[in-house]
Amino acid sequence: MKSRFQPDRGLTNRMLATTFLLGLLYVAFIALLVAILRNALVAVVIAGGLLFAQYWFSDRIALYAMNGRIVSPQEAPQLHAVVDRLCALADMPKPAVAIADVDLPNAFATGRSPNKAVVCATTGILRRLDPEELEGVLSHELSHVAHRDVAVMTVASFLGVLAGLITRFGLYSGLFGGRRDNQDGNTALVVLTVVLVSAVVYALSFLLTRALSRYRELSADRAGALLTHRPSALASALVKVTGDISRIPTRDLRTAEAFNAFFFAPALSSGFSLSSLFSTHPPLDKRLDQLAQLSRQLGQAV
Repeated sequence: MKSRFQPDRGLTNRMLATTFLLGLLYVAFIALLVAILRNALVAVVIAGGLLFAQYWFSDRIALYAMNGRIVSPQEAPQLHAVVDRLCALADMPKPAVAIADVDLPNAFATGRSPNKAVVCATTGILRRLDPEELEGVLSHELSHVAHRDVAVMTVASFLGVLAGLITRFGLYSGLFGGRRDNQDGNTALVVLTVVLVSAVVYALSFLLTRALSRYRELSADRAGALLTHRPSALASALVKVTGDISRIPTRDLRTAEAFNAFFFAPALSSGFSLSSLFSTHPPLDKRLDQLAQLSRQLGQAV
């Protein structure tokens, strides 16, 4: 189903390239593991089941994890009004609308397709943003829905999940299921090989999916700003949300970091973390520069 969100050929090409590279990596990974680990099929089946569950129930999982609930137009008339207007502008199906009762100012969209999507705003972001800024944030999130980003990122992350599972399976079978005879040395070598191969595959898939994630955030910023014709409102929301996130208690931020791939703006705690090294989002300055350039193209003051 097409919408009026501007298509992004760069995003499409990057998604195809990432999927192709991950596919090659996956085929090589499985071929090697089947050669050295007789029960690799078990891990593949388990990972496939997890992928299916994550893909099919992503909306429920995300809402449950963020303490979100679906709200009716009577419960949240202003939020529904913004979503109604944006969906009419974009000519797309209206997703379910939810609110997460947390102070962290953020929003996210999830769901396997535009017809099975949920857009969720936290009470923290609803309290802090004015109507135009909220519209900018929700147009960003609806762009993710229109471009099927959630489904693509779920599939793209499958190889990393598989590598982690096979690492655990290899360690478990080596430590607890190994044979107690003269072949113990061979068993240890197999386990070590599985762990090393899985670690390399996980690192490569992690870097590929993070690069794709950063680009899709820029794409959603651009598409959302062009839909509303208010890049400055989205930029204002970005500055306000990012600044207020820095004042959220560190313990709460670290709890939320696991969901950064979904969020409008990443929840990053201070100090060293993998999230700050391999972020799911591009730097704030880069996002603001793109929005400023869009404002100039639209003949608006920056």
